[in-house]
Amino acid sequence: MYHGPVTELTDDALTIDELARRTGMTVRNIRAHQSRGLLPPPEVRGRTGFYGPEHVARIDLIRELQDEGFNLAAIRRLVEGAEGSTAEVLRFARAVREPFEDEAPEIVPLEELADRWGDHATPELLDRAVELGLLRELGGGRYEELSPRLSRAGAELAALGISPTTALDVIAAVRGHAEGIAERFVRLFIDEVWAPFEEAGRPPERWPEVRDAIERLRPLAAESVLAIFQLTMSRAVDTAFGRELERIRREAEDAQRGAA
Repeated sequence: MYHGPVTELTDDALTIDELARRTGMTVRNIRAHQSRGLLPPPEVRGRTGFYGPEHVARIDLIRELQDEGFNLAAIRRLVEGAEGSTAEVLRFARAVREPFEDEAPEIVPLEELADRWGDHATPELLDRAVELGLLRELGGGRYEELSPRLSRAGAELAALGISPTTALDVIAAVRGHAEGIAERFVRLFIDEVWAPFEEAGRPPERWPEVRDAIERLRPLAAESVLAIFQLTMSRAVDTAFGRELERIRREAEDAQRGAA
C-alpha cells in the first residue's frame, strides 16, 4: 500500500466526484487504484475526502504507463518509493520502452513481396518472415516491414544469387546470437545499475541517474556490438579466404608439377 504523506488540502482540492470529472476516470476506478496502493489517500476533512494536484498527476501517470504497455502491478512497483516523483517515474518508463531501432517501418502490399521473392514466394516463406519478426500482418493483403534496412540487405543478397529461404536461415541464426547479446546487456543494467538502486530503497534523487544509465546504454550497446562484429568478421574472412588462397596455390603447384 502507499505509505507516503497525506496530501495537504489546498485551494485546488477536489472531491472524488470532481476528481473523476477532471481526469475522465470513474469513481469506482479511482477507489480501485487507492485500494491497490496506486493513489495516495485523500485529505479527510469531516466526512469528506479531498484530492489535490498530486492525485491528478498520478492518475495521468497511470494512464500513460498503461498506454506504454505496463500493467497495474508493474505500475505499482514503479511508483512505490518514488515519493510523489511522478514525472521522473514517467521519464524512466518512457526510456525503458523507447525502441532501440532507429528506422521507421514501411507498409508493403503482398503483391510487392511476391514480386521481390520471385519463384521462391510461398505461404511458408511469408509465415517464416512473420515468425522471425521481419513482417507484421496488417490485414487486407498489407504487411508492415519492421526493418526496411534488412529488406534492402535481402534484396542485395538476392542480386548475388542467394535465395530468400537461405537469407532467412542466416537471419534466424543471427537473431539467435543477437538475443543472447541483448540478454547480456539487459542483465548488465539490472545487476550493475538497477539492483543497487533497488537495494538503496529507490531514493527519489537517483531516478535521473538510473534513467540516464539506460539512455546511455543504448548507443553503447549498438556501438559495441558493431565494433566486435567488424573485428570478428575481419578475422573470419582472413581465415576462410586464407585457406582458399592456399588451396588454389597448392592446386597450381600440383598442376605445374604434373605438366613437367
